[in-house]
Amino acid sequence: MIQGMNHFTVLTDDLDRTLGFYVDLLGLKPGPRPDLGFPGAWLYVNGSAVLHIIAGRPLPEQRSGVLDHMAFSASGLAEVKAKLDAKKISYELRRQRGAGTWQLFCYDPSGAKVELDFDPSESA
Repeated sequence: MIQGMNHFTVLTDDLDRTLGFYVDLLGLKPGPRPDLGFPGAWLYVNGSAVLHIIAGRPLPEQRSGVLDHMAFSASGLAEVKAKLDAKKISYELRRQRGAGTWQLFCYDPSGAKVELDFDPSESA
């Protein structure tokens, strides 16, 4: 029955900082969002809203809950690393065994774990 992934939703207590992370650092694009009666944003990739951000609600004590991470296909590994380094955002970079895909793991400002997958041909 499932035909594909629609979107992820993250909660934040700092909407501006979270938008800076996903838009300025990772390149997602802000786009249309219906008036849902609470603050937030929808972020897009290739015309699809892939990330919904909800602000104005208390965050849970255990920030990650049962969802371990969200993963995005990405390009421009060296540029992404430089942006994260400039903002002093720590990350873990490793190669996927077998396929050789570069996997970069970091955390958004609210503590959500983000994986960025880069083609094996990119240089670290």
